[in-house]
Order: sequence, then structure tokens, then C-alpha cells
Amino acid sequence: MKQQFLSSLFALRSYFDWLPAQLVSILMLIVLATVSFYASKLVSVIILRIFGNREDAVLRKIILAMRRPVRVMVVLAVLLSALPAASGFTWETTQLLQKLLLFMGILMVGYAAIVAFRIMTEAYLQRITSRDHSDDIMIRTHQTQIRVLRRLTEILVGIVTVAAALMTFDSVRQYGVSLFASAGAASLVVGLSARGLLTNLLAGVQIAITQPIRMEDLIIINGDWAWVEEITSTYVVLRVWDWRRHIVPISYFLENRFENWTHNSAAIIGVVFLYVDYEAPIETIRGFLGEIIKTCPLWDGKVFDCQVADCDAQTLKIRIIASARNALQSWDLRCDIREKIILRMRAECPEALPRSRFAVVPPRPGEEAWPSADAISPPIDRPPPGSYMGPGTVMPRGGADL
Repeated sequence: MKQQFLSSLFALRSYFDWLPAQLVSILMLIVLATVSFYASKLVSVIILRIFGNREDAVLRKIILAMRRPVRVMVVLAVLLSALPAASGFTWETTQLLQKLLLFMGILMVGYAAIVAFRIMTEAYLQRITSRDHSDDIMIRTHQTQIRVLRRLTEILVGIVTVAAALMTFDSVRQYGVSLFASAGAASLVVGLSARGLLTNLLAGVQIAITQPIRMEDLIIINGDWAWVEEITSTYVVLRVWDWRRHIVPISYFLENRFENWTHNSAAIIGVVFLYVDYEAPIETIRGFLGEIIKTCPLWDGKVFDCQVADCDAQTLKIRIIASARNALQSWDLRCDIREKIILRMRAECPEALPRSRFAVVPPRPGEEAWPSADAISPPIDRPPPGSYMGPGTVMPRGGADL
């Protein structure tokens, strides 16, 4: 087929022998590129019409994304096949054009592979996230693995594609061979300088496999609640409750201790402490709490209890525990319990509210009920009125104190 194609091109060239050979070759390549581009465009439109009415949206997205790279690859393939018929160029020019076309073709193949892989992974993520599950560890596990491994795959495919494209040139190939041959001290320097990058890349692979954190996990870092918003190949983006963002190297989660509140399940038990007076009717308050918890829609109905956990010289400390589906609902549930039980206690048993006390002890037999002034404060020895107390100082007459 290639021989027939070249024969047709040579036959076509024979009609333009009256023009310079180099000009004919350039015009022939331009015409072939234009015809192949529009032919591939027509084919892609036909394919889209065929798959347009089908339910497979993923295939349609892949076809839409592949239109441009496929058109470019078709044009490059046609030009590469037609170069032997371009007799107007010198041998060196023909070789350079072949290498350039091959270089661009390899880059487009790698680009198309990355785009197709990204579309397929995004479609899978959308499919699993569209399921109505409020606490599905498997979904978040798949999200984390796909996002991290996808980035690593894209980096690897990009490096291999660029390396393969550059190796089409002899000068670059020889330079690479000589560079690898003399990489003694240079490789050590490069390895030390890229140690942080390589550490984070390897940590990303380990996190994707071992899953210490997942997408939308709730963790405690530096005293803040934070949700895992994004996991890249080198760092993790954490979203704090007030919309701040922590950018943390991914290796941090393998080298440091942190709390993960949603590692196995998003459900959590919240604790509320209530301080009441010693006169508080505990069973009545326990009944109030039982009625209140049943009216809270955030309670998942699994765990609830109320106990006197501690006491001091003034108050009793009541510990209330209640479970919720996730940490945010647990926070709101605890606030709701506090508000409702305080309002109920103020309205129905105000004696349960904390109070400060002091006692008046009656005197023992033979003691005065109230001590005299001399007993409270010892008498002060005052000099007689008008006596000398130093230069310029005289006590006023009449016994008045200054």
C-alpha cells in the first residue's frame, strides 16, 4: 500500500516538472497535510454521530478529546510516508524532516495516552461518587488510589515520552549515553538535590497503597480540624473548617503522628459535660436528656448515655455521650444538647443550676456572737494630744486622727 501511495505521488509530480523540484515538494506536502487533516476531521464527525445517541458517555468523551491529537498524528503519518517522494530536498534535509516528524508523532502519542487515561479515571471517579453513600470507605479509598497513582502515571508517561522523542536525534542520544557514562559525581549531586522530591514521590506511592489518609478524611493537625481536599504526588492540601488551607508535604503523614477520625468509619461519639449543683435531681435530668436526644435529628440512634463522672467542692460533673454519623454532625449535636438541656433545667428544675454557698456557724457556749472591735483589730497606741512628734509635726488637739 505504501508503494502504491508513493507511485501515485511520483505520477502526480510528473505533471509539474516545469516547476522547481523543491517548490513542488513543498506544495505537495502542504496539499497532503491539508487533505489528511480535513479527511480525519470528517471521519471524527462521522464517528461522533454514530456514538452520539448511545449511553456510553465515556467513549464519547474520549473521542471528543482525541480529535485533535489524532488529526495531528494522521497528518504526521501522511507526511512521513510522503517524504521519500519529495525529491526536491537534499538527503540531509529529508533526514531532518523525518526526525522532526517522528519526534512530534511520539509526543502526540504520549499526550493522547495521558488524556485518554485521565478521562477514563475521571469517569470512574464520577461514577463511584454519584452513589448515595454518606459513609463509604471503599469509595474514598478508590478516590485516593486513583488520584495519586494517576498523577504518578502521568509523570512516568511524560518522562518516557520525552525521553523516547529526544532519542530520535543522534546528537541527543550520544549526549545521553556520554552523560550516563560520566555520571559519577554528577549523579550523586543530582540525587542529593532531588532527595526531597524522590522522598515525596515514593511517599505518595506508599500512601496510595497503605491508605493512612484518604480523600475527604477528617484529620487533626496542629490542633486544627482539617479535611483532605487534594492529594498530589508531592503534597497534600488540607481544608480547615474556616476555609484556610494547609499545604503539607506528603511525606509528613509517614513520618509524623496525626489523628484520623474517619479512617475506618466516619461515625463518631461526641461528649458533653454538664456541671450541676449537688441538689440537682439526677434521675430527672437523665429523663430530660432522654427526651431531648430523641428530638435531635443528628443523633444516629446507636450510642447515648448519661453518668455522673466527677465532682468537686461546688458542683457535680455529668458526662453525656451521643453518637453521630460524622464529626460535623457530632459537633452540631453536642451544641444542640447543651442548649436544650440548659433551657429545660432553667424552666423545670432551677435548683440544679450551679450555686456558690457559705455557712453562718452559731457561737459555742461562752463565746460572743460577734467579736468586739478590739478582738478584730488590736488597739493603736496614740500619743497624747499636742505632743511633739518631730520637726514641724504636732498632733491636733481634740484627739482627731490624721
